[in-house]
Amino acid sequence: MKSLVNTLSTSLIAAAVLTAPVTFAGQSAVADGVKKALGDSKVNLSFRARYENVDQDGIKEDANALTLKSRITAKTGAYNGFSLGAEVDNVTDLVNNYNNTRNGETKYPVVADPSGTDVNQAYLQYQAGKTTFTAGRQRILHSGQRFVGGVGWRQNEQTYDGYRLVYKASDAFTLDYSYVYNINKIFGPRGGSADEDGEFHLANAVYKANKDHKLSAFAYLLEYEYNDDKSTATYGIQYNGNFGGVIANASYARQSDHQDSSKDFDADYLNLELGTKLGDVKLLAGYELLGSDNGVGFSTPLATLHKFQGFADKFLNTPGNGIEDIYFTAKTKVSGIKLSATYHDFSSDENSVDYGSELDLVAAYAIDKNYHVLLKAAFFDADKESENSTSFKLTDTEKLWLQFTAKF
Repeated sequence: MKSLVNTLSTSLIAAAVLTAPVTFAGQSAVADGVKKALGDSKVNLSFRARYENVDQDGIKEDANALTLKSRITAKTGAYNGFSLGAEVDNVTDLVNNYNNTRNGETKYPVVADPSGTDVNQAYLQYQAGKTTFTAGRQRILHSGQRFVGGVGWRQNEQTYDGYRLVYKASDAFTLDYSYVYNINKIFGPRGGSADEDGEFHLANAVYKANKDHKLSAFAYLLEYEYNDDKSTATYGIQYNGNFGGVIANASYARQSDHQDSSKDFDADYLNLELGTKLGDVKLLAGYELLGSDNGVGFSTPLATLHKFQGFADKFLNTPGNGIEDIYFTAKTKVSGIKLSATYHDFSSDENSVDYGSELDLVAAYAIDKNYHVLLKAAFFDADKESENSTSFKLTDTEKLWLQFTAKF
């Protein structure tokens, strides 16, 4: 921790000197300002231990993973608007009978939690009035993380190397633009397949008419350096509303090939949700479409995909025929335990393929503000049509998680 503070101190002094007069009095003011900024620093620790079991048809052995994520996060106070932030993660596999995508253990199902130590964030931030500018490795989360997120469910988080400018014109209107040149994926310490280089433009504008109605517009231009065919341009809008206890959410987007992609397609995205509360039970019904055109499915490669289309993660890549997801969720709280159940019915957008169905169950309990326990399960039942498909083969899968979190 001491070496981390020393590194932050040196960087903050360098940033501050650039904005201060080169005089003895100025240097004294800089030193006092830096001392105060460091005195206002915050350091947090967190630990997340998780057991994950995966039983997947077609793979003889079950996966059994027991991993521990240890995280230290540090952020200085501000001097002349400048501050620094850093975050380091370590993932240790205590039981490693699983395919972590890098260990070659293909006799087990995938649990995408490789071990290792990684710099999760390291950034310089400048704030002046309504504008915040951040440069370096950072977390970027947009609009529920359907298109841009951090994949925070996995022990290794997705973060972004680049520059972000957020302008909060008022309490009602915010502009958010990022230029990213490297995406740090979830597959362990940076380097090799864990990184994706390119030029990525992430723009999001949010207008809050009042506390019950919000409208967003977004544009995501993804140009991959080493995989041209992944490059896409996506433009869309999103609405979130509350009508006297009835929530209504709607989102639409259009995606097409971009830059040097050899693909030629224009696919649609649509999400509609209605929800309400009956007594102590919250109910939600939704429809989500990731469309298809010319055999190419609408993709969301930067999303926190685990939040969508089932916890079994069977659709991390959109099938060429696209996907329709009809889902129903019920939530309640009993004796301090948060309970939820979600049922999904999956089918294709093109060619009338039934993919299957899934039931997701969650129980979460906060022991206090520092300690939390989570029990979660996913049961995916593949339709025989998809099981026998050569283009997008799916198999029955059951997953179970038991997780304990401590934050300080």
